[in-house]
Amino acid sequence: MDAVDALNEIAFWLERELAPTFKVQAFRKAAEIVGGMGPQELADRARDGRLKNIKGIGGRTFEVIRQSVDGVVPEYLENVRGRGAAPLVEGGGELHRALRGDLHSHSNFSDGGSPVELMVDAAVLLGRQYLALTDHSPNLKIANGLSAERLDKQLELLAQLDDGRNGFRLLAGIEVDILESGDLDQTPQMLDKLDVVVASVHSKLRSDRQTMTRRMLSGIRDPHTNVLGHCTGQLVQGSRGTRPPSDFDAELIFAACAENEVAVEVNSRPERRDPPDELIQLALEAGCLFSIDSDAHAPGQLDFLQYGAERAALNDVPAERIITTWPVERLLAWCGSRR
Repeated sequence: MDAVDALNEIAFWLERELAPTFKVQAFRKAAEIVGGMGPQELADRARDGRLKNIKGIGGRTFEVIRQSVDGVVPEYLENVRGRGAAPLVEGGGELHRALRGDLHSHSNFSDGGSPVELMVDAAVLLGRQYLALTDHSPNLKIANGLSAERLDKQLELLAQLDDGRNGFRLLAGIEVDILESGDLDQTPQMLDKLDVVVASVHSKLRSDRQTMTRRMLSGIRDPHTNVLGHCTGQLVQGSRGTRPPSDFDAELIFAACAENEVAVEVNSRPERRDPPDELIQLALEAGCLFSIDSDAHAPGQLDFLQYGAERAALNDVPAERIITTWPVERLLAWCGSRR
């Protein structure tokens, strides 16, 4: 078995099960190191033990590499594959199988942990038909948000990678901040170049109800916006602690989403569970469309769609109102219809 593939696949399964970051990065780093070696050099260094002397190769990763070059599936990989065979959730299976793509993901261009290529490989492995790469916009400096110049460079890379392999499409997108002014945090000219725009609030989340409602309405009404991302900003668990939902006029917000054909995101990250169930119900009553997205910051997290599908199914969201069940041609026509 190819050692780089084995190391990266182990990292994928560890990411999926929310293993500590240091453990995941040990396998990603080892894959980078041995990826620069030729097959014979790698085999020689693994068999005579010299590989152990390279910084970044530990006992576990050496074992995986050695078993790979000896032509067997590494035991550690078999173990994590076995754990990954079980679904992440009990419900939502039918809706999860209906999902064709994912419109919210991050790479190491902003605050994700992996190159675009690895995100694409994981999406293909999971059977996705399309994936939108939506790295952050400039205002979110803590997440290394992309300036117009850096976004342009990313678009060049995406054009090279979107080769239609196995029917897969890589879509150009952004998770753009809705600024305090209500404006989107990227130039209209750059937004015009994108397939998908997810608009989210990331700052001043404790603003009063009137201020937050006005801010969100402005972002929703911008003709570039396709999806309203994690609308409350809440955190219910995880390493960042908890955070209460923002206060806004939900009925007014969801009425604007329905009127402007902006999908409400069901964010699949287990620490978010955003929107809460009662807001999903309000959005349903308002006639909104929905987008079940992973908000993945690592390849293995792309499988978080299972969490979102379960929540949508429990709230009786019809599959036909979920834009990520649509074929890519229909999705792209819809995304471009307001611009």
